[in-house]
Amino acid sequence: MINRLAAATEVERDWLDSAVEAIRAGKPVRQEFAGGGRLHIDRPLPFICLHIASTDGEPIAQAIAQANASYLIAEDAKSARTIITVIAPILQEKFGAFFILDVGELEDDRPLADDAPFLKAFEVCVWATRDAAARDAAKILSEVIGQGEARFRRPRVEMQASPISSNLDTIAQEIGCSAIAVRFAPIYRQPDGGIYPELRDHLIATMFDAGLRACASFTERVQVFAVPTHRSLGRKAFVDAVSRVDRAIDEVAASFDFLLAVTPINAEAAFETFRSSNCLQEPAFLYRPLTVQVETAKQKLFSISFDHMEDPVLYDLYREKQRELDLQLSIIGARQTSRFIDLGRALYGPVNASLLSEAETILLALCKVRSEDDRAATRELPQADSLSVARSAAAMIDVYRQHYEAFEASVELRDDLPSGLMVTGPRLLVSTSTSMDQSRVAPLLAHEIGVHLLTYFNGSAQGLRLFRSGLSGYEGMQEGLAVFAEYLSGGMTPARLKLIAGRVVGCASMLDGASFAETFALLQNNHGFPTEAAFNITLRLYRGGGLAKDAIYLRGLLELLDHLAGGGALDPFWMGKIASLHFSVMQELASRGLLIHPAVRPIFLDTTDGQGGLERARKGMRPIDMIQPREP
Repeated sequence: MINRLAAATEVERDWLDSAVEAIRAGKPVRQEFAGGGRLHIDRPLPFICLHIASTDGEPIAQAIAQANASYLIAEDAKSARTIITVIAPILQEKFGAFFILDVGELEDDRPLADDAPFLKAFEVCVWATRDAAARDAAKILSEVIGQGEARFRRPRVEMQASPISSNLDTIAQEIGCSAIAVRFAPIYRQPDGGIYPELRDHLIATMFDAGLRACASFTERVQVFAVPTHRSLGRKAFVDAVSRVDRAIDEVAASFDFLLAVTPINAEAAFETFRSSNCLQEPAFLYRPLTVQVETAKQKLFSISFDHMEDPVLYDLYREKQRELDLQLSIIGARQTSRFIDLGRALYGPVNASLLSEAETILLALCKVRSEDDRAATRELPQADSLSVARSAAAMIDVYRQHYEAFEASVELRDDLPSGLMVTGPRLLVSTSTSMDQSRVAPLLAHEIGVHLLTYFNGSAQGLRLFRSGLSGYEGMQEGLAVFAEYLSGGMTPARLKLIAGRVVGCASMLDGASFAETFALLQNNHGFPTEAAFNITLRLYRGGGLAKDAIYLRGLLELLDHLAGGGALDPFWMGKIASLHFSVMQELASRGLLIHPAVRPIFLDTTDGQGGLERARKGMRPIDMIQPREP
């Protein structure tokens, strides 16, 4: 150690001694250098990603290196050699092998001869030390890069016989370790010196993934330890910049309540007026004053800096959430205008042909089923009013709190909501006009508490607020899970499934330009919904000016059923509020140790009905197969 430290300055020797101690103890290392650069090791690993700073600046190569759990951004080759020759032997001793991945950029994007002039290839050069482990890793790296396409630019990967970096070759020989160097053309640069953002992000994601695969190949080849997936070699801790972005995004998200902003406060009065007009006059809905100045909130949203996050996966998640919040703010800003419906379509998507067909199939099969509201009106079923529902909700929350102390949810009775329940943050809101079949209470609370509140508190436990407020597009899968929870709780009655399908058909009608009265008549006359039930469905669809949200319940349920039939697990969905497209991301973050297992699981999963229903779903079913006829 003394000999290896001899080339270091006194200042370098001080922190290198500390770094060696930390590595030996399995602790993280993060050292900033006065002249620029950084050593970051979030846990001891048998490899390090190296980038030696260029006088011209190579921002993408640096970003690729910084995305790794173990990296060195060095000011120059001398500093890189000093640092690596000190820390590498420690890691080599710990793991029995060590690997350096050197990432840099070529000087320019020189044209290559190609038979496809409109898809100009770009150059990628790869060199590896002569050992078999490095050669195999280089082959994997080249294959992964070669399979990618960067916005109509195909990479042409060429293995180099001579070292790309003489510095890396010297370091590798001195230490006796394996090494790969990769250099790529700077295709992200515009001719005027600017940057193509899409190409930049694509290059970072592709090169980072290829590098991780190469590291995983090396680790397995030298039998250091088993690698369940190459992405598990990523970061197990996030830097302060991630926490700052998380707080800033959450502050914007918490500054307004999207659903309350678009939910009418005069539902009962509007219904009476509509009914007195023989269901022909468009109802006039009233709304709460907005709690946020839209332009100010957007300014704050887009002033958030995403620099220095050093994690491409988290970077993408927060960028997606930023775009979703922007769209939500645009929607509430367009409340009761003609723009509202198109903005809502952009957020929740259209009703495609297959979804509409599924809904119509359900409605055809259940055409003679009476709604629960209709049966309640004739007093055929025991009823639960809002106070009874609120008491049952408080009791269920107490049960969850016994499993997880931080399950601090509250129940509020509200007279400014349409009949029903709504979750916002850690609160369950119960409309004072709520009245339902007593047998529906437990399934509906499984929906609201066992899914919506549970994923809020599990998301809160993850350390990043994003997972409690919800990843972009989470609502579809969230509502699919919530409807599935009703089924696992024994409450998927014919009337409930008919209601969910009716929302889809009504949503399609609304998006096609039908008026409130026309969609109401479609539900009442064509599909047999009684007056109040048809009005409640139509109100939800036309709130704010036309909101396409209610189609996501059946869409999310179908996605979930396909996921389960394909052998998919449920646990990642309980970690927080996520979309189906984020399933693999959640698995990766969990494998990296950035996410913990759910702090509490739904209690309905431990019941006989719940276990049996889940097993049936895994064998494959359609929504119509979920009906549990509990009605007399």
